[in-house]
Amino acid sequence: MTASPPALDDRLLERLRGAVRGEIVEPDDPEYDEARKVYNAMIDRRPALVVRAADAGDVMATVDFARDQGLALAVRGGGHGVAGHGTCDDGVVLDLGAMRGVRVDPVARTARVEGGCTWADVNHATHAFGLATTGGIVSTTGVGGLTTGGGMGYLDRRYGLACDNLLSVDLVTADGSFVTCTDDQDAAGNTDLLWAVRGGGGNFGVVTSFLYRLHPVADVLGGPTFYPLDGEVMRRYRELIAESDGTLGALLVVGLGPPLPFLPERWHGRPLCGVVVCWTGPEEEDDRVRARLAGLGPVLGQHVARMPYPVINTLFDDLVPPGLHHYWKGAFSYGLPDGVVDTLVEYGATTPSIQSVTVVFPVDGACHRVRPEDTAFSYRDADYSIALSPTLTTRRECEDRKDWVRAYLKALRPHCAEGGYVNFMDADDHDRVGANYRGNLDRLTDLKRRYDPGNLFRLNHNITP
Repeated sequence: MTASPPALDDRLLERLRGAVRGEIVEPDDPEYDEARKVYNAMIDRRPALVVRAADAGDVMATVDFARDQGLALAVRGGGHGVAGHGTCDDGVVLDLGAMRGVRVDPVARTARVEGGCTWADVNHATHAFGLATTGGIVSTTGVGGLTTGGGMGYLDRRYGLACDNLLSVDLVTADGSFVTCTDDQDAAGNTDLLWAVRGGGGNFGVVTSFLYRLHPVADVLGGPTFYPLDGEVMRRYRELIAESDGTLGALLVVGLGPPLPFLPERWHGRPLCGVVVCWTGPEEEDDRVRARLAGLGPVLGQHVARMPYPVINTLFDDLVPPGLHHYWKGAFSYGLPDGVVDTLVEYGATTPSIQSVTVVFPVDGACHRVRPEDTAFSYRDADYSIALSPTLTTRRECEDRKDWVRAYLKALRPHCAEGGYVNFMDADDHDRVGANYRGNLDRLTDLKRRYDPGNLFRLNHNITP
């Protein structure tokens, strides 16, 4: 039998109903099962309430209710959150999914983005003006989780991480206050909170809107090139990154051949590696980039063409729709040493499904021009961030592959940094929080004590006060 949810204080609940313009979904409501559903099908939880916020006022009222009622509070932005932090049992889910406004200022080259937006929302709005900022590589990813974790994407080598392009946020803190956080110390801009939000995750409050710096990016040369699973291809890729400037965004992927028309059918489902390129340099150099990619190894298939920037952020979408079963791990590496290459080849050969893609993100270039202490994201000396993401169609298959990905991470560890990217951590990675934040942990802990001493915002990779 399903356990009954906790009894709610009628007075507090009535106050919440009177304060919220959005929808409040309770367990007896017909839409409850849909409202509680999350992207990762491994996560199946039953909150006491789901509040679909319409605006910042709804967020403030919901934070007050959860705190005063003594309930766990899960904040759901765009909705991916594979670790399951966007939902909870017997607590309150604050769903920002209806808050998806984007306002672009083409003169100032900024975009004001509400907390429930996905990168598809942002890219659509900014592309109309020939502008873009660093976002994820899947268009359905939420801006909130990606940015507050740091935010890697195709443009980070040229323009920095998403958090490096974050100019200000509107934030609701644990006491229900609405604050604007900027870098303007003279205007009491809550600069310490902005510092913490730039990589510190959801530990410090609910971001209701983000203000991003934009850059002139319209069309790019983008798409995948596939090769046999071979360490020499990866070593040549390593050389390509080392000798290229930030105009070349290029992810290394390791997995099974997807059923794409430009990849010969005999390679569908077989282990291979690939490079997904995003070239923001001049079009007249496109052929040179294609030739350089061809020089990495025997090309099994390639589809590299001019496309609008928003399109490149959709190339993985069909591979990872909602409803699959995920279990992720991550690591940072300095360079791409042979030990990492050998491990990618070894474990790539036993990749469990087409959806289970290992992705290697370069995080050099502009990412290195920010000091580790300038944002909560501390791994400014790392050259690559590695995402290990077994993704299966059933719960049983995913459970069976957890040992595979744990062994994969263990094999990488002697060649990698101790910590990893917080957005690639699963729910059982709390013991890595200190390593993930390194020298910034003490400052983050002090700020947590000041702004959330009761640890209301604990459903995340938690920094305990």
